[in-house]
Amino acid sequence: MQHSDALYLFNEGRNFQAWRLLGSHVGETGTSFRVWAPNAAQVSVVGDFNGWNPVAHPLHSLGASGVWEACVADAQPGSLYRFSLTNRDTGEVLVKADPYARGFELRPGSAAYVVPPSAHAWRDAGWLARRAGWDWQRAPVNIYEVHAGSWMRHPDGRPYLWRELAERLIPYALEQGYTHLELLPVTEHPLDESWGYQTTGYFAPTSRYGSPDDLRAFVDACHAAGLGVILDWVPGHFPQDAWALARYDGTALYEHEDPRLGLHADWGTHIFNYGRHEVRSFLLSSAHWWLSEFHFDGLRVDAVASMLYLDYSRQPGEWLPNRHGGRENLEAIDFLQALNAMVHAEFPGALTIAEESTAWPQVSRPTWVGGLGFSMKWNMGWMNDSLRYFAREPVHRRWHHNELTFGQVYAYSENYVLPLSHDEVVHGKGSLLGKLPGDDWQRCANLRLLLAWQAAMPGKKLMFMGGEFGQCREWSEARELDWGLLADPAHAGLRRLSADLNRLYRDLPALHSQDFDPLGFEWIDCNDSEHSVLCWLRWGRDGSHVVVVANFTPVPRHGYRVGVPRGGEHVEILNTDSAHYGGADLGNGGRLTATGEAWMGRPASLELTLPPLSVLILQPA
Repeated sequence: MQHSDALYLFNEGRNFQAWRLLGSHVGETGTSFRVWAPNAAQVSVVGDFNGWNPVAHPLHSLGASGVWEACVADAQPGSLYRFSLTNRDTGEVLVKADPYARGFELRPGSAAYVVPPSAHAWRDAGWLARRAGWDWQRAPVNIYEVHAGSWMRHPDGRPYLWRELAERLIPYALEQGYTHLELLPVTEHPLDESWGYQTTGYFAPTSRYGSPDDLRAFVDACHAAGLGVILDWVPGHFPQDAWALARYDGTALYEHEDPRLGLHADWGTHIFNYGRHEVRSFLLSSAHWWLSEFHFDGLRVDAVASMLYLDYSRQPGEWLPNRHGGRENLEAIDFLQALNAMVHAEFPGALTIAEESTAWPQVSRPTWVGGLGFSMKWNMGWMNDSLRYFAREPVHRRWHHNELTFGQVYAYSENYVLPLSHDEVVHGKGSLLGKLPGDDWQRCANLRLLLAWQAAMPGKKLMFMGGEFGQCREWSEARELDWGLLADPAHAGLRRLSADLNRLYRDLPALHSQDFDPLGFEWIDCNDSEHSVLCWLRWGRDGSHVVVVANFTPVPRHGYRVGVPRGGEHVEILNTDSAHYGGADLGNGGRLTATGEAWMGRPASLELTLPPLSVLILQPA
C-alpha cells in the first residue's frame, strides 16, 4: 500500500494495519520513524544513537494527516528511542514513548527500542487452515487462564521466559485436557501489579519474558501441540503515565478532553475516544497486529461493560449523555462492531470473547442483526450465582436452590463461557477453595462438586490457573502457584478430577456439541430443594446423552430414584467422591440397570446412591 493511501485510511479510521505506516521500521538506509501528533509544532526522535539530543533528528510534517516522519541512519535494531514533541499552542515540550513501538526496554525503563524484522519461521500453516474451518460453536472449548509470570518460576524467583514456559506449560495443559490457553495481557505495561490491564504498549509484547520472536515461538509450539492461544486485550482504557499515551501531543489525543467522558475515576485511567478516526485505526490495528503477527487464536476483550455505558461507575452529573440523550456510548458500540467484523473476516476461526457483566442484548450475535458481533461472552451471572451458592453452608442451601437453577432462564440468549476467572481469586476474595465452607474434607469435596458443576452445565469453560488443584492462598502476581500442595493426596486428587472432567467434556458430544442450544440441556428434576439435589440430561447432536446428578449437601442419599430416557444398563462414568479424587468412594459400583418404572415423567428410572457433596455422571451402556 502506498503511504498516501495508508495515511488516507488512517485518517479515515479504516487502516487496520497502521503499524506498517507508523512506529519505527528498519530499512536499507537506516530506521524510519513516524508518529501521529497533529497538535505539535515540532517533533524529533531522541535516542541512544544521538545522545537523546532533541535537535539532532527532527521529523517533518506530512501535512493535514498529523503524521511526522524522518529516517535516521544511525538508528539500528536495538536502539532505544522516544519522541520529543513541542505543543504548538503552549510551547510545552513532552518526551513520549512511541504508541506503535513493537518493543520496550525492561521495566523500570520505559523507552522503546527499534525491533528488527521477525526472524521466526512459522510452522503452523496446517493449524491455521484447520482453524479456518473449525465449527467452534459445536466443538469443545476449555480455556486455561494463565498469568505468564506467576504460573511457575525458577527457584530464585525469576519468571520463566517464553521458551522455558513452553517446555513446562504446554505439556501440563495437554495433560490436563485443556483446548486453549488464555494469557492475561502480555502487551507491555510498566506495573507488575496491574497484571497487564494498564497497557502502555499496544503493539509490544512485554519484555519481561523475552523477545517478540520468543513469544512467536511460544504460540507456534502451542499450535504444534494442538493448543489454541487467546490473548487478553484491553481497548477499554489506558493509564495516565505522562510518558505514554496520555495527552500525547499536549492535548487529549487518544482520550477525551472532558473527564466526564475520558476518565475512569475508579481505575485512575483514561477512556479512549472511540469517535476519533485515528484512535479507531490505532485500536483496530492493535487487534490485527496480535492476530496476524503472533498468530493468536482470539482476543478476550476486557471490561466491555465500561466501554458500552457512558455512566459506567458514575454518579448523576459525572457523565454526559449521547446525542439522543441516552447513556449508551454509541462510538464504542460502533468500534466493537467494527472490531468483530474485521476479526471474523480477516482471521477465520479466530474467537472474540467479551467480558461483559450486564444484560446488554446480543453481545454474541452477528453485527448484521444488530449484535456486537463477539463469538462468545463470559457468563458473569452464572459465575456470581454459583460462587454465592457454593459459599453457603450446606444446611442453608435448600433456601437458595434458585441460585443454581435461574441461569437456565437466560442460558441460550448468548454464546456463553462459564468462567472461574482470576477476578474471583484476588483483592481479598480468597482462592476458590478458600471460599468454600466446612472442614478440610468438606472444602475439597465442595471444590470437586464445583468443578463438576461447571463441566456438566452448558457453555464453554474457563479456569484460572491453580483452581484445578485447589490453590489455598489467594493468587499473587509476585509468586508462583503453590505447586507443593500436590504432595497432599487431596490436592493431587483434585487435579486428577479436573483432568478427567476436561477429557469427558472434550470427548463426549453430549457435553459440548450443543453448548449454545437449548436442545442440549434438559432438567430431569430442578425442584428438590428439600434435599438440595439437581439432576439433568445433556444431549449431543448425535442423539447421545448423559445423566448428571448433583448432591449439594454432605448427607448421603440412598435409594434416590431418578427418571431417565431409557431402560437398561448405565455406566457411572464419573463420581467425584471416588477415592481416586480424594473422596470416600461411596457410589454405585460403576454399573447399574435402569428399570422400566416410570419416574419424573420418564419411561425408566435409576435407583442411586448419591455420595455427599458430589456429582455423578452416567451414560447408557
